[in-house]
Amino acid sequence: MKIQSYRAAVAALAMLAPALAAAQPRPYPAKPIRVVIGGSPGSNADIFFRIVQSRMGAALGQSLVVDYRPGAGGALGAGITVKSPADGHTIMLVAAGFVMNPALTKTLPFNPAADFTALGLVADVPAGLVVHPSLPAGDVKQLIALSRARPGALNYGSAGQGSVSHLAGVLFNLLAKVNTVHVPYKSSGPSMVDLIAGQIAFSFPTVSGALQHVHAGRLRLLAQTGTRRSAMLKDTPTVQEAGLAGFVVNSGFGLVGPGGMPRAVVDSINGALSKAVQDAGVRKAMVDNGADPAGGTPEQHDAYIKSEVAKWIKVVKAAGIQQE
Repeated sequence: MKIQSYRAAVAALAMLAPALAAAQPRPYPAKPIRVVIGGSPGSNADIFFRIVQSRMGAALGQSLVVDYRPGAGGALGAGITVKSPADGHTIMLVAAGFVMNPALTKTLPFNPAADFTALGLVADVPAGLVVHPSLPAGDVKQLIALSRARPGALNYGSAGQGSVSHLAGVLFNLLAKVNTVHVPYKSSGPSMVDLIAGQIAFSFPTVSGALQHVHAGRLRLLAQTGTRRSAMLKDTPTVQEAGLAGFVVNSGFGLVGPGGMPRAVVDSINGALSKAVQDAGVRKAMVDNGADPAGGTPEQHDAYIKSEVAKWIKVVKAAGIQQE
């Protein structure tokens, strides 16, 4: 009887084994990873993701598939991402609009600082404070003095309402205590054309988009806007170094996922990203495309998101800009 009972138990376990195996979660990633990009093909977010895509895929053992969701300054893609299962198979590459949108949009259906899982920074794209050569301002202090001497007379162009270049000008006005006039364009291209033509006095374009004109003498670069000097501009001071304390405008690109992602999944994605941005070929491609490679821990990225969201809410409120 004992032998028969033992054999019956073994047989029962054998029958249950496939079901038990099927019930066990498969190791992450169990399928290709969807990467939402809140822009169009060829946008900066697309370019920087493509640089790390293959190396991250190799580290994770799965392909990373792009899902373009342009619209609302990246808010459309973020809305899709935050509602996705928090299993790491849908993530998003976000740009500066991700941390600026809460300051500008009253009806934003999510909170970037609370509703997402930070996975790591990919790159930072430095911007520059650029003036037309005819402007009698050879450095930041002279531009501030000129703006104070001509209140309301100097204008600055941007890539549109709510863009990085717009809010950089807002911050400049607040900290320098000046009144320069914002001229929004539909994109950075027309703004650059009018800056070169002298129709606007200054702007805050990406350095990569302005350097060729600076080298040709069509524009003058006064400073860069980041926390520290970019690898591309080691001899150009930051705006802070040039005399305007507190002025920092970052344009960070990072990976995020829905809130509540398992720590093991977060570590897997962050580890793959870290391997990618440490690769010499990736780093060179980043710099060649006008970006500084980033990296760092999920905690550092989370702190960055929270501080940037709080900062721009404060700046927009202080400037009296109405939320849409």
